[in-house]
Amino acid sequence: MTETSFGGYAAPAPRYTGTSASSVYIPMRDGVRLAAEVVLPKGLEAGARIPALLSQTRYWRARELRVPFKWFLTPEVLEPDFRDFQPFFTSHGYALVLLDVRGTGASFGAWPHPWAEDSVSDSAEAVDWIVAQPWSNGKVGGYGISYLGTTAELLAVPDHPAVKAVIPMFNHPDAFTDMSSWSDFDRNLDRNVVPEEFGFWGRLLLRGVKPVGGDRGRDLLRKAVREHASNGHAFSLGRPLDYRDSRTDGTDLTVEDVTVHRFKKEIASSRAISFGWGSWLDAGTADAVIRRFLTFDNAGRAAIGAWEHGGRFNASPYRSPDAPPSPTLKEQWSEMLRFFDENLKGDAQRIGSEKTLFYYTLGEEKWKATSVWPPEGTTLQRWYLAADGLLLPDGPGEEAGSDTYTVDFEAETGEFNRWWEMGAVVGKTVVYGDRSDAASHLLTYTSRPLARDVEITGYPVVTLYVTSTHEDAALFVYLEDVDESGRVFYATEGQLRALHRKVSTEASPYRLQVPYHSFREEDAMPLVPGEVAEISFGLQPTSVLIRKGHRIRIGIAGHDEGTFVRIPAEGTPVITVSRNRIHASCIDLPLLQRG
Repeated sequence: MTETSFGGYAAPAPRYTGTSASSVYIPMRDGVRLAAEVVLPKGLEAGARIPALLSQTRYWRARELRVPFKWFLTPEVLEPDFRDFQPFFTSHGYALVLLDVRGTGASFGAWPHPWAEDSVSDSAEAVDWIVAQPWSNGKVGGYGISYLGTTAELLAVPDHPAVKAVIPMFNHPDAFTDMSSWSDFDRNLDRNVVPEEFGFWGRLLLRGVKPVGGDRGRDLLRKAVREHASNGHAFSLGRPLDYRDSRTDGTDLTVEDVTVHRFKKEIASSRAISFGWGSWLDAGTADAVIRRFLTFDNAGRAAIGAWEHGGRFNASPYRSPDAPPSPTLKEQWSEMLRFFDENLKGDAQRIGSEKTLFYYTLGEEKWKATSVWPPEGTTLQRWYLAADGLLLPDGPGEEAGSDTYTVDFEAETGEFNRWWEMGAVVGKTVVYGDRSDAASHLLTYTSRPLARDVEITGYPVVTLYVTSTHEDAALFVYLEDVDESGRVFYATEGQLRALHRKVSTEASPYRLQVPYHSFREEDAMPLVPGEVAEISFGLQPTSVLIRKGHRIRIGIAGHDEGTFVRIPAEGTPVITVSRNRIHASCIDLPLLQRG
């Protein structure tokens, strides 16, 4: 592990000023036409050859403003933070190709479910079209955030020789463990209706997706939108399913059908190098980054920061929500540029050939880099739940000892927590304020003041011995930092439904550093009321510095109101947590030796 100036890369001087954009339809093998926005550097010389960056979206590749706003505004007025994104890359000699995936936006065809096989094949044909353009140098990179991040990751699957590098950002490769609800947002987009999530100004200014060919393309747009009526209702994947092999809405579709790891072999053998981005405070995207980094040799670069879902805002609970992100958005683009220049131009300052994961330590508010995960010098230290609400490094000596907790269904982590991902749409960030009041809704265990600084970097793993009055329960465990004044800082959390507590002996699709739960129906283990059950699971990974004099707090809950569904749907479980020599509930913390 070394400290690093991630975000400190000085991009070369821009070569071009301004952009030139045009809309086209790209025909696919079956005659389906996909809408694309092609953005080139303005003034590109005749005969010049430049690389292209492909972004594939199901959220409209380009938007159209209503009259009269379109006469004096551009759609970027609704996304000022990203207004300079396209000019930044075109100024450095890149073409941007923004594609509405099959069955969405102004594209024709149907969208049966997220990241369908047809869309993966479409991406290779889109690359064929790109490299056939007179301005192409024959090299293509992929990038995108969230859904678009997964399309970027899957761009490597066909192993097209032109695809050299991809940057999947803040994406969810495993729908069962990583995704939250989509609601009706996508459904409105597919009907060319401006969603409510775009806010008052969005609904006032926007007409919808940009037609190919401007006003002359409206008839084509209407025909394309009519074809979207047959889109699959995979939105139900965001609804609670009991098992990952459960069928959705009476179809043959399961969560396995939309996971990235179904293409694991193809990704592993791809010649494209990836640079995965995520955040400690954004759903499970940090976990996704680490799983990819550990599993694939060609996952050569990775970055985990303290951002919301997209990198526009700071999300560290140790800084004000109004503080700028670290690094700034333009500095993030510079790091993307360096990576693409290295792999699509070969003329950038290289970081080195070894795998590198950049990560940000909360509380210390510093960037670091490592070639392995967890970083060298990390050791697991076990802390035990003890009497009087203490968290101790020494195991219990008594034969008996337990605490009883009646699940409080009013326990919650706030409106803008890590699982809320609409920040990129409505311009808000993740906010975890002082959580000292949360203790009244939790069962908590707190250490004595620390004698030295403690850095927790990696995956905490909790093991609880519980008895419940019901056959099922949801267990939420929070890792928190309590300062000398009693203020409580959120660090990370993990949750597991007791029904899925079986630790599988099968091989996981990814290299994991936590117990593997299959979430399949064949591995279901309902609780037996009155019997002690061992429940062990990993928390979301983190890197946090807890200062000398602060205390470590573990909070246990049975619900997160407003974020997760209630389990069980009826009744109020009473959970007994054992903390004795026979059943020693504990948490293993990955501590990184400092100094």
